[in-house]
Amino acid sequence: MKIAFLINQTHKEEEKFTTTILALKALERGHTVLYIGLADFVYKDEQRVMAHCRLMEPPETLPTAARFMKTLKAKEKELVDMADVEVLWLRFDPTLDMIGRPWASAAGIQFSQLVKRNGGFVINDPDNLIEANNKLYLQNFPKAIRPKTLVTRNHEDVTAFLKEQGDKIILKPLKGSGGKNVFMIKSGETQNLKQTVEAIARDGYVMAQEYLPDAVKGDIRFFLLNGAPLMAEGKYAAVRRVQSADEIRSNIHQGGSAQEAEITDDILKLVKKVTKKLKDDNMYLVGLDIVGDKIMEINVFSPGALMHINQLTGIDFTETIIIDLEKRVKAFYKPTSRPQSRR
Repeated sequence: MKIAFLINQTHKEEEKFTTTILALKALERGHTVLYIGLADFVYKDEQRVMAHCRLMEPPETLPTAARFMKTLKAKEKELVDMADVEVLWLRFDPTLDMIGRPWASAAGIQFSQLVKRNGGFVINDPDNLIEANNKLYLQNFPKAIRPKTLVTRNHEDVTAFLKEQGDKIILKPLKGSGGKNVFMIKSGETQNLKQTVEAIARDGYVMAQEYLPDAVKGDIRFFLLNGAPLMAEGKYAAVRRVQSADEIRSNIHQGGSAQEAEITDDILKLVKKVTKKLKDDNMYLVGLDIVGDKIMEINVFSPGALMHINQLTGIDFTETIIIDLEKRVKAFYKPTSRPQSRR
């Protein structure tokens, strides 16, 4: 089958990305892989959606991630009718285009909605990604699993929230990723609070969250597949990310280190409280960020760190994902239900 990955821009993709190893596994299993940038769609009359794609056929010998990425970036784009593509997999990060291409993320969602309405299999569900396109999505889940949170653009609101918390809080963009513009504010060190809020607010709303003492141990990135913990060979797809000295962010590309995660019954009980809604929202591949007994973020666009998990556990979780995807696509396109407009 043909699996199309919708990413921000191909030239910004890297060999370590989760999308890369998913694409390589798809090639290994005999599927054709297509990369589509957010600027590559074409709309034609009668709701027809096409895209300028970089296309990779299954090779006789699977390339390394580095070779795959080099070959992909050298490919000429081909115009492909999305009716001929079995899977459109949304793997872009909306925050990367907020400044330079503010139209890109919304356009990607709209074209993906058209593909879905034309009978295409699209993951994660573009209709529900509209609601999930920032950190407020977490507020739709049980209160017990969430840290205390304030969303505002007013520094006085943040000052009041800090007083309520008593000790320290975390500030970050409502719409952000990768640990960018994340700050810890302590009750006795508020002289730059107004400037910090204003700096974050340049890109939108500010999220203030209670500080969780367990954060000193880092966080756990925990993967869900179709609303259930992603498992293979009796192990969970999870990694503990630990921040470096004098750093509050545990993101790996912000200097954090990856360690094998111990998944306890308490963590599984916590995860279970969000699985039903995520499945109902058709969020196929999701990454939860867990600190102590709270879920700090739910990553539904392009959750990463799967390569680190594979390396730490010695288990190829990408194979589990692609095999599951094959089954779901087969069930989706049953001969009796496959839309006539799709070839």
